[in-house]
Amino acid sequence: MRDLLLQCAGVGAIVVALIHGVLGEAKVFARARIEPERLRTLIRLVWQASTVAWIGCGVLLIAVPWMDSGAARHWVVITMVGVFGLSACANAWATRGRHFGWMALSAVVAMAVAGY
Repeated sequence: MRDLLLQCAGVGAIVVALIHGVLGEAKVFARARIEPERLRTLIRLVWQASTVAWIGCGVLLIAVPWMDSGAARHWVVITMVGVFGLSACANAWATRGRHFGWMALSAVVAMAVAGY
């Protein structure tokens, strides 16, 4: 059951990351006016870098049950709880709790902690 919770957390992390990337392109950058253009490109790349990083975190959470090391499981879960926990807090604070992202990120954290 613990392994299944970690894998669900990983799938959730990937889903949240994909939604983050798509909404960023469709909603945020479609309306944002950022000058100069190279700065706009840089900000988009940084936005999508977090998307790719969250996908990588999700893949690690999915792979943890097949790792033969208890220490690897410990540090992967602890690191991902920190990453997604901080992201959830930042999202809740920045949007004053009006965006569903902090709830989705918190669900990933809860599943990872339960699977620890």
